[in-house]
Amino acid sequence: MYDPRMRKLADVLIDHSVRLQKGETVYIEAFDIPTEMVEVLLDKIYEVGGVPMVALRSARVMRKLLMNADQKTIAQIGEVELEKMKRAQAYIGMRGSYNITENSDVPADKIDLFMKYWSGPVHTGWRVPNTKWVVLRWPTASMAQQAQMSTERFEDFYFNTCTLDYPKMSRAMDPLVALMERTDRVRIVSPGTDLTFSIKSMPAVKCEGDRNIPDGEVYTAPIKDSVNGVISYNTRTLYQGKVFDNVVLKFKDGKIIEATSSDTKSQNIIHDTDPGARYVGEFAIGVNPYINQAMLDTLFDEKIAGSIHFTPGSAYKESDNGNKSTVHWDMVLIQTPEMGGGEIYFDDVLIRKDGRFVIDELKGLNPENLA
Repeated sequence: MYDPRMRKLADVLIDHSVRLQKGETVYIEAFDIPTEMVEVLLDKIYEVGGVPMVALRSARVMRKLLMNADQKTIAQIGEVELEKMKRAQAYIGMRGSYNITENSDVPADKIDLFMKYWSGPVHTGWRVPNTKWVVLRWPTASMAQQAQMSTERFEDFYFNTCTLDYPKMSRAMDPLVALMERTDRVRIVSPGTDLTFSIKSMPAVKCEGDRNIPDGEVYTAPIKDSVNGVISYNTRTLYQGKVFDNVVLKFKDGKIIEATSSDTKSQNIIHDTDPGARYVGEFAIGVNPYINQAMLDTLFDEKIAGSIHFTPGSAYKESDNGNKSTVHWDMVLIQTPEMGGGEIYFDDVLIRKDGRFVIDELKGLNPENLA
């Protein structure tokens, strides 16, 4: 018997997130999730007249594949996956995780090959700019442990968060989009952080459940060479199977000139993947009312109400500052009082303090008005 919440989630994914139309092909990539969810999703796809492609994947198998793979192996798989992606008008990536550090011992040169010849061309190069796509996690006991919740409580939290009233949130985001598109100078201030940059004439994009589930952010991109100062992230971040804590980035004229963390060596290998990995492709403000703590999962953490993320690596085409990279590393700074507080200024006007919007036009985005 299927959990009825699976069907509600499938409805959100197909009807709202990718808006699948009759005759369109949707590529489902499912990592370590129950086959029942894939079955429910297939039922929904057939109901709307879609054409499904399905890949069932395992993180352990992926690790084993990468451990000893050479360039020819990874490039060949990447070519096949790219052709599959080119045949799809929509993409749904569902990722469960039994062990978030499954790839932590994969050699850095193998990860680099994966990024350059598989993930980069398929996802950053094609899927993101050319398909209607959405990616999401799946609730596992491992994720519940990360969130410091019981499995049952976490499942309730997950489905409530992932199936919230996205149209209501979307309407509340409109004033923030308008304000960001009128703004030139941004300043971010928090303990260990004093960062300035320009977003002049850059589009602002609301994330309303049509790219990530859960969703709840408005993003833009800084003018590439305008970033100066320092940012100290106060949440842990997971990238390429490794966990980084106490990440600090120092910028001069847009470029990361110093990067430190709990694993400074591995961090700088990532920043040296290509020239664009030392520049920033995204600045975003998180507003999801149901997410109020970090759990070492980017798709949740970057939506935390009262947070920002400032992302080294490639920009999105919807708000493109010209930065290109195979890296897109979302790192999160929470500015609620419990996490040290902080302010956001747009053109020298305080718009958010200690995680709460303080100007009238944006107060509709405070948690009590969205939950």
